[in-house]
Amino acid sequence: MLTDRELERYRRQVALFGEEAQERLAHARVVIVGAGGLGCPVALYLAAAGVGEVRLIDGDVVDRTNLNRQVLHTDRDLGRAKVESAAEKLRAQNPEITVVATRATLDEENAALLAGGADLIVDATDTFAVRYILNRVALGARVPLIHGAVRGFDGQATTIIPGRTACLECIFPVAPPGEDVIPVVGTTPGIIGLVQANEAIKYITGTGDLLTNRLFVWDGRAATMTTLPVDRQEDCNACGIDRCSRR
Repeated sequence: MLTDRELERYRRQVALFGEEAQERLAHARVVIVGAGGLGCPVALYLAAAGVGEVRLIDGDVVDRTNLNRQVLHTDRDLGRAKVESAAEKLRAQNPEITVVATRATLDEENAALLAGGADLIVDATDTFAVRYILNRVALGARVPLIHGAVRGFDGQATTIIPGRTACLECIFPVAPPGEDVIPVVGTTPGIIGLVQANEAIKYITGTGDLLTNRLFVWDGRAATMTTLPVDRQEDCNACGIDRCSRR
């Protein structure tokens, strides 16, 4: 049951989707991998919405070049672990929730353990190598994954429900070319991060239509949004029928 304090804090949301949905938010455990440009707005708005446990995973420290877009970090956080910097701001923003900060670089060996027990995984990373690992962890655990990626003024997002929708490797069977430094204006991860946070809230509360089997594409230069249909691929190396039968 929600306390009087919680009912007051979340009154505008409760008016929208009811107390039961708000209670589902309060009991949800969301893992956000990446505490940078995407992870900051995702974490901030999920904390504000009342997600009961927000778990941040990132192995990096705050650098001055991060500050044009990673809005939970400031000059005084330079050199500090991103997860600790972000967690401090989230706890101050909403003391009603639990924030778990794990400083670690996610890889094939630790991914399942770090993301274990989550109700939802948010991909706020910046490389397809890590995204593919998260995709397979989500498929193996049958936990939804909300993907986001940005470059320059452009961004994309989709929601993956294991066993029901196209997975990340269905959509991108080959990773796009990598870049040492990804150019980006700060508003782009803000927009895509909020789309991801919105998808998480919708999934947890059972409200609205998710971005399943659809790729949301944002063109910031033209200020246009396009939604592209995507299909699950039977021969997908991650979720295809032959692959699933071998699990």
